[in-house]
Amino acid sequence: MPDHIRKQLLKEIAALEHELAHELPAEIKKAASLGDLSENAEYHMAKQRQEFVNARLGQLKRRMAELSLVNLANIPRDKVGFGSTVVVFDSTKDEELVYRLVTSEESDVAKGLISTTSPIGRGLVGKQVGDTATIVTPNGKRELEILKLTTVHDEADEDEEEEAGTGTDK
Repeated sequence: MPDHIRKQLLKEIAALEHELAHELPAEIKKAASLGDLSENAEYHMAKQRQEFVNARLGQLKRRMAELSLVNLANIPRDKVGFGSTVVVFDSTKDEELVYRLVTSEESDVAKGLISTTSPIGRGLVGKQVGDTATIVTPNGKRELEILKLTTVHDEADEDEEEEAGTGTDK
């Protein structure tokens, strides 16, 4: 799992756990001291927030567990997968596009960062250079031909070469 995503999730988990353990009990206690709970808006709001925080914490912890299971050894070396950068030709728009497949937390379509769970991401996963992916979008079908593929393994190999000083720029 990318380190910055792990840190981002841990930061949100810590903030929610603090709110759940310290701030919400104080709010609930204060609201309860105001009297009749059946018509106490502050009490009901604090209890609703407590339910939301509990649900969000569960969601974040499940996501951390899912992301910790990402094993680079399971990502193919010759096919599109998590971490791949893909240059495609979109015949529908008659243009070349570059996408990088990332986690849903990192996705930003404007920057070409698409989630592996998005329609385009799902359509590209498992494809190789020369393959065409048919993507069904709300605006209709798109045909994306894969022109170039850089997998997460290729990038790791390039990084190792640079660190070892065996890159082509020396």
